[in-house]
Amino acid sequence: MDAQRKLDVALTLAVLPLALPVMIGVAAFVRLAMGPPVLFRHVRTGRHGRLFTLYKFRTMRPALASEPDDLRLTSAGRLLRRLSLDELPQLLNVLRGDMSLVGPRPLLPQYLPRYTPEQARRHQVRPGITGLAQVSGRNALTWGDKFALDVWYVDHRSVALDIRILCQTLRAVLRGEGVSAPGQSTMPEFIGEPDAHRANGW
Repeated sequence: MDAQRKLDVALTLAVLPLALPVMIGVAAFVRLAMGPPVLFRHVRTGRHGRLFTLYKFRTMRPALASEPDDLRLTSAGRLLRRLSLDELPQLLNVLRGDMSLVGPRPLLPQYLPRYTPEQARRHQVRPGITGLAQVSGRNALTWGDKFALDVWYVDHRSVALDIRILCQTLRAVLRGEGVSAPGQSTMPEFIGEPDAHRANGW
């Protein structure tokens, strides 16, 4: 077990007694505001391109045909996202080893062939609940800016950097910074960069 994994497990186990009552309260809130299901499960891409099931509290109502995300996002969901409370179930992903507390955010599998080889290097580490991109602007950043920060993190990661990012995350959450992309309720789909050489997958 490497140093980052030891930090993940130790901090997650330490925070769980505090997080569990909050998670129970959020689960009840979601059930009352939106009905079942309380949890949102979605397949995401992890380390070395391995797929895993990510857990979040539900923030959207079911889709109708090709209805966009900004119309599906409920007022209760907006509140949960602003406070990042929808991310709390990912502590289970951390304990399972699917994710780390800090790392590039796990994205959709269909994005894999759209990355450039440099961008695809973000999958050399476990994805995180928070990351350098999240404390540097979150969804107010462009996809290119996010991926550049992800790759920088891969090349410079350390326990000290993770602790600094975790402290900055608390400040960003309290301020509600960068929850949405400019002019949108959620981050737009990543469609790749025009004419960029693509990665061959994992």
